Amino acid sequence: MPHPVMYDDGDRHFQRVRELALALPEARMKVSHGRPAFYTQKVFAYYGGSVKGPAGTGGAGYVEHPRCVMVLPEEEDVGFLEQDPRAFRPAYLGAHGWYGIDLDGLDPQDDAGWDEVSEWLQSSFRLTAPARLARALDAG
Repeated sequence: MPHPVMYDDGDRHFQRVRELALALPEARMKVSHGRPAFYTQKVFAYYGGSVKGPAGTGGAGYVEHPRCVMVLPEEEDVGFLEQDPRAFRPAYLGAHGWYGIDLDGLDPQDDAGWDEVSEWLQSSFRLTAPARLARALDAG
């Protein structure tokens, strides 16, 4: 049985993330486990995520973050993300170094804050894409 779709194609936050992600060299999108996944040969970002249940519940249930971008940050950025109240370690992927960043505070119609989202996407892209695509991104 396929996973239920866990995003809305009309969500303007999603539309903005999709626009930024698909602007990267040879980036494509697929739906994986019900969520949009952006990839070249490997996934570099997901839209939407969750964390295991609140402390004291034994991890029962999940807390959904439907408007977030999940990325693999460069090591030097981890300290900043650890201090950012929007950031969280997502279920399953968090154990592999991934972070989710909640986008609820951003206005999809306003460019303010979206440069940072673009930087997270580019950083994750560089860590997961083939070297020739990372070079193409850096060449501009």
